[in-house]
This record gives sequence, structure tokens and C-alpha cells, in this order.
Amino acid sequence: MSSPRLGGNTAEVLKPFIRELEDNNCKVEYITLADKDIRPCQGCYACQNVVGEYGCVQNDDVASIMDAIIDSDCVVLATPIYTWYCTAPMKALLDRHYGLNKYYGKAAKGSLWKGKKVAIVATHGYDTEYAASPFETGIIRLCEHSKLKYLGMYSARHVKNISSFQTEEVIAGARDFALKLLAECQEV
Repeated sequence: MSSPRLGGNTAEVLKPFIRELEDNNCKVEYITLADKDIRPCQGCYACQNVVGEYGCVQNDDVASIMDAIIDSDCVVLATPIYTWYCTAPMKALLDRHYGLNKYYGKAAKGSLWKGKKVAIVATHGYDTEYAASPFETGIIRLCEHSKLKYLGMYSARHVKNISSFQTEEVIAGARDFALKLLAECQEV
């Protein structure tokens, strides 16, 4: 979850989403990025020479997040959309994916996260197509490059205040999206 407001709109949409997952015996690891040290990628490619693990030379919180991603079945990227893309902490984290994809250097053995499922939960001000489609397009391309399975996006629009995310429609949409992901993750 990449909102800088840990109790804000995106967190509000995630409440029924996570509750539905947990009600269906799904283990959820909720990782907030606002309170993590996530440095930008240096483009050094040192990670490409480390076999079998993430291998970034930076000493920040990204390695533990990447370990959680490697251990997961499905990664849900939850973010508010500010200027047609995710927040800065999530963008920095996404840029650091190179250590998961061992396509270059001495460790060129493929992807450490190949086959993972990825989905998006987004909040935004404009309508979904206008506000969130640039971010969704970027994630679809990341999934293609990394050999991940993209499962889709659920988004909710900020119309007034946090109450925009407490309506029956938004709650039902979040719960339905959770059930969709569960069904997709249970397919063989």
C-alpha cells in the first residue's frame, strides 16, 4: 500500500478487500510503503550478478519487501493515483524490480517471480479510464516483461471525501474483486 496517508482513501478501500480475503482463509501480508526506506534504483545492475536472490547493493527496506513478493502467490499493488501514476514510493519500488528479473549479467537465469499473479487496487479523482489507465498500462507491460499474470484492477473514485470509499457500491466492488482474485489464484 503506497499511500502516504496510512488511514486515507486507499486504506479505506482495502478494508473490505482484505476482510473478504481473510474471511476466505487467505493469508494477507499488508505492507505499507510510506513508513519504509525505499531508495531509487541506481541503475548499477549489480543485482544481475547475484544468483538465486534479489541481490541489490542498497541497504534499505526493499530487500525484505522483495522477499515477501517472492514468497507470495499474488501481489496486489494498492495506490492512490496522483498524476496518472502511482505514488513515488511505489514507483521507486517498481523501478527496483530488476533484482527479481535475472535477465542480464552473470545471474542471467530468468525471473525470481515468474508466474506470480499481480493486481491493482487504485483510488483516484477522475474517472477510471482517464485517471488510472496509464498506471495499469505500465503494470501490464511490467507483467509481460517479467512473465507475471495480470489479474486486473479495481478502482474507486474520490468524489467528496473518505465517505466516497464507504458506500455500499465501493465496499461490494472491493469484496467482489477480492473474490475474483481468490478464484484466479485457485485455478491450476
